[in-house]
Amino acid sequence: MPEAFIYDAVRTPRGRGRPDGALHEVTALALAAGVLRAVRDRSEIDTGLVEDVILGCVTAAGEQGGNIARGAALYAGYAETCPGLHINRFCASGLEAVNLAANQIKAGVGSLYVAGGVESMSRTPMGSDGFPMAVDPYLAFAAHFVPQGIAADLIATRHGFTREQCDAYAVESQRRAAAAWEDGRFDRSVTPVRDVNGVVILARDEHMRPETDLAGLAALRPSFKEIGETMPGFDAVALLKYPDLERVEHVHHAGNSSGIVDGAAAVLIGDRATGEALGLRPRARIVATARVGSDPTIMLTGPVPAAEKALKAAGMTIGDIDLFEVNEAFSAVVLRFLQAFDLDPAKVNVNGGAIALGHPLGATGAMILGTALDELERTGRRTALVTLCVAAGMGAATIIERV
Repeated sequence: MPEAFIYDAVRTPRGRGRPDGALHEVTALALAAGVLRAVRDRSEIDTGLVEDVILGCVTAAGEQGGNIARGAALYAGYAETCPGLHINRFCASGLEAVNLAANQIKAGVGSLYVAGGVESMSRTPMGSDGFPMAVDPYLAFAAHFVPQGIAADLIATRHGFTREQCDAYAVESQRRAAAAWEDGRFDRSVTPVRDVNGVVILARDEHMRPETDLAGLAALRPSFKEIGETMPGFDAVALLKYPDLERVEHVHHAGNSSGIVDGAAAVLIGDRATGEALGLRPRARIVATARVGSDPTIMLTGPVPAAEKALKAAGMTIGDIDLFEVNEAFSAVVLRFLQAFDLDPAKVNVNGGAIALGHPLGATGAMILGTALDELERTGRRTALVTLCVAAGMGAATIIERV
């Protein structure tokens, strides 16, 4: 069976997902095309050799609708013979695009892929494409649907994470992200976004607030308390599923939850023979991938079983992993992962995460995969596990090994 290798990984900086954000005037198509060009130009590949361009994009509506992968490939000047595939596994879409490409290579279906994701949350707001679990009463009732923020608060309640612990985690994410930028740890992967004249629009992640402290976060009101407790509120729905709990403690707010941002990422993946023929040096081997379904009410616990499944597929244990990237959808998601595996926090999200940097839904998985790869190379460590929680109760994970 052929093995799949990562030859390059690039991303845009993340722009604030608001009308005053630096990337608001840039379409998702242009963001995606920019990273596709960067992958092509950095590796000097003939795009006629690319079997497929696979991009995750969650809110596929309006200008992000249709098959944005094919449109971005054409806009980027890829060969007409190179097709495009758009996929959606909500927050894990960018990672699943990479996983799909890797598994296609391992199955002998093509030898060179570009995979990643894109999301312009300032131009195409989250939820614009609809969500049956939220709007169809038959499905919502059967699944005990609650919004993600309620699910995050439910995780905190069930596993004993306080508001202070969630806030402390958020402050550390901000500190680590700022330190990573100052130390140049993102320099290899971040490609600036430019306008049609080549002028740089954004070269650095825009969402960070390195001045964040515990006192400032303590002053913020819980974001999901009102929709949870206003009768008949979502707390009541959650407690129907978890009657052992007396109430839901509301601990999450804008400061300890992932930021709404715009951005794109792309990863070049191929087998060994193709890389050698093109004169490319493999940076990492994709060891194992996994995806799972989980409880759709608490919803965001998928990283734990996804990691366990990936480790089993790789014949590894949690102790074999040197670094972890766990998407910071909410503080409690990462705290639960740390708790479940009794991990050293110094190995997890060492350069900050989505609380500080932002979470461009369709792109984040590919972005944090690239972050893990860069950090393995910077530190000389060997293995990394990347995982994300997913809306509607799912999880995805990937294990890579530095070459």
